[in-house]
Amino acid sequence: MTGEPLIIVKNLDMGYGDFVLMRDLSFTVNRGDIFIIMGASGCGKSTLLKILIGLKQPLHGEVLYGDTNFWETDPLEREQMMHRFGILYQYGALWSSMTLEENIALPLQRYTKLEEAKIKEIVSLKLSLVGLSGFEDYYPAEISGGMKKRAALARAIALDPNVLFFDEPSAGLDPISARLLDDLILELRDSLGTTIVIVTHELASIFAVGNNSVFLDVDLKTMTASGDPKRLLAESREDTVRRFLTRGEEGIGEEKR
Repeated sequence: MTGEPLIIVKNLDMGYGDFVLMRDLSFTVNRGDIFIIMGASGCGKSTLLKILIGLKQPLHGEVLYGDTNFWETDPLEREQMMHRFGILYQYGALWSSMTLEENIALPLQRYTKLEEAKIKEIVSLKLSLVGLSGFEDYYPAEISGGMKKRAALARAIALDPNVLFFDEPSAGLDPISARLLDDLILELRDSLGTTIVIVTHELASIFAVGNNSVFLDVDLKTMTASGDPKRLLAESREDTVRRFLTRGEEGIGEEKR
């Protein structure tokens, strides 16, 4: 389920001050992709995500959403584009003093002019989509870690985003909860047609959901591979890519999930 290019990254350098973290990144996220940003710790995965969602400006290069150069457009237009992004942060970032209903209603109250009755209806629908129907009045402290991730996902899709960005969605989850979250990601992509970009180092999730990817090499400070992770596992000749995708075990060429 992929289509035309949605996000095009060209000749991107990123870093902090004079320190260059990664250079010369060029890749394309197609509409309908589940795109994985992967690489060893410290390679700049989360920094790249921040650049894609408008929280950090690149040192050099372009990020195109369709025909729009994201970082060269008018700041007001860029902010409006950001309203079309849904973001699931690593630990959910739910407001602990708010119920799930209040958490999910927040972006709808802030960025739309919908009446409260309509917002309540949308919140119930989003919670239903992530398997939390009936949990509107619960507080984050009253539900499990996996349920918190799903509640945060319901908030991320509240405004029907064009693109969903996930930062380490499986962090802190047990294997069963992580697998259920992977299944939910696939269901949402298929049912809503949303393009999804995920930062992760979890191999099980990478192979379960990803159909496109970029690999950031922490030593070379650039990308060394892109494409379907399963194809990279089978065909890549880059040692760092193969070591990452096999956890350093040579000869593993099959998905173990």
